Formats: sequence, C-alpha cells, structure tokens
Amino acid sequence: MDGAAAAEEVAEVAGNTVEEVNQLTEYIKENIPAMLGFGMKVILALVFFILGRIIIKWIRRIVRRSLERSKADKGVEQFVDSLLKFILYFLLLFSIATKFGVDTASAAALIASGGVALGLALQGSLSNFAGGVLILLLKPFEVGDYIIEDTNKNEGTVKEIQIFYTKLCTIDNKTIVIPNGILTNNSLTNATAGDERRLDLKIDISYDADLKKAKALIERILLEDEAVLKDEEINVFVDCLGESSVVIGARAWTKNETFWPARWRILEKIKEQFDENRIEIPYRQLMVHMAEK
Repeated sequence: MDGAAAAEEVAEVAGNTVEEVNQLTEYIKENIPAMLGFGMKVILALVFFILGRIIIKWIRRIVRRSLERSKADKGVEQFVDSLLKFILYFLLLFSIATKFGVDTASAAALIASGGVALGLALQGSLSNFAGGVLILLLKPFEVGDYIIEDTNKNEGTVKEIQIFYTKLCTIDNKTIVIPNGILTNNSLTNATAGDERRLDLKIDISYDADLKKAKALIERILLEDEAVLKDEEINVFVDCLGESSVVIGARAWTKNETFWPARWRILEKIKEQFDENRIEIPYRQLMVHMAEK
C-alpha cells in the first residue's frame, strides 16, 4: 500500500512539473515578439547613443575652434565647452527616452518635478554655477593668473574654469579644485593681474653693524640685478627697530614672470655680500639682566 501511494505521489509531481513546463513554453511562445521588440529597442538605443556621442564630440570641436579663432578668453572657452557638453548629453538621453517608448508629456512632467527637487537639493551647485558665470563676466582672474584664495589660503595658477569648479595648479604641481561659489563670495588676491609685481624684502642686521653700508650694499645689488626695472622706484629704508635687530626694508619692481627667480637671487647675493663685509644678520635673542641683592 505504501509503494502504491509513493508511486501515485511521484506521478502527481511529474504531472505538475510537465504542466508548469508547458505553461512556461506557451508563455515564451506568446511573448517572443514582445521580447524581440524590446531587444531591438535596446540595441537601437545603444546605436543611437554611440552616434550621438560622436556628433556631440564633433559639435564641441567646432565650437572650440570657433572660440579659438575669435581669440576668446581661455576660461570662456573651457566654461562654454563644459556647459555645451552637459546640455547636449541631456538632450541626447531625453531624445533616446522619448524615441523608444517613454511618453513625452510624462517625461516633461518628471523632468520638471525632478528639476524642482534637484534645485532644492543642489543649492550649492547652483551657487557654484552662478559663480562660474560671474567669474567669466567680471573677470577677477583668467586662466594663467596666479591667485590666492584668502579664506582657506589656497593658491596657485588658474588651470581651468569649469561650470561648477575652478582648478588651480600649485608650484609643486598639485591640483586644487575650488567651488566657484567660494571664489565669488570671498575675497581673493590676484598676484598677476598686472604685468609688473613689486618685490618687498626685509633683512635684519645687528645693532652693531654699519647701517649705511648695509643699505648701500642692498641698493647696489638691486641696481645691478637684470630683472629689477630701473625706470621704476627703488627704495631701501629702515623698516623698524626690532627687539634684537634693525630691520631694513627694500622695494623694487620686476616683471611677473621673473619675480620669484629675482627674489631668490637677490636674497642670496645680499647674504654673500653681508658675509664679505662682516655685516651680521643676528639670531633672535633676549638679553637678561640679573639684579644685585
């Protein structure tokens, strides 16, 4: 009796399995056209996307060449290229969605509601975008300028001005990415806004040193250096009387591109000339007097 029950149970399971397989086969047969249609849509969408990318690159190349021929500012060129890339890819994805089954009205409503949500969520990004536009319109700096961001003390040569960010290249070849909103909402220093830059030096000498001789040596070094502009004013003066030294100030003008080499070279010459003429550059010191009992 147990064997008969087991055989009957096996037969029932086998019958159910055959029935499910038949149902699956019928379902596949009925939906093969829809599946093939969906697969064709996916393939066509991929082909359309690849062709769209090629066209977008071609349009961007044409716009860049037009801006180069018009001698537009490098920052404007980079900003327009970045904005154009964003807009064209958005249009490409939107057209793919509408061409392959997405209702246009629904897509527009979804984009509008999503735009409101993104606008609230990305207020900082919108501020950075507005900052990028202001930078290009007001031109507080351009690509190639050396700027110092006063809030966080980031500094470097402007490498790129993009939609949301500005990239700086530091002296040691690091890249600093600063949001445009920070650059427009805070103060900054453009060290290369003009063609010329003033060289400011401060040199300490001992109170026992010959002050007039030290000033004459510094003035001669400035006059003899090829980077110092001779038609601009050159000043050597006593800046202050410090706790342990007399501080001599020196001011001269150089071209922007020769500023740092001139500064390093002049300081080295001052040290050598002071050593030869026995003019002491003192260490910071403190004199203590002991009171008698």
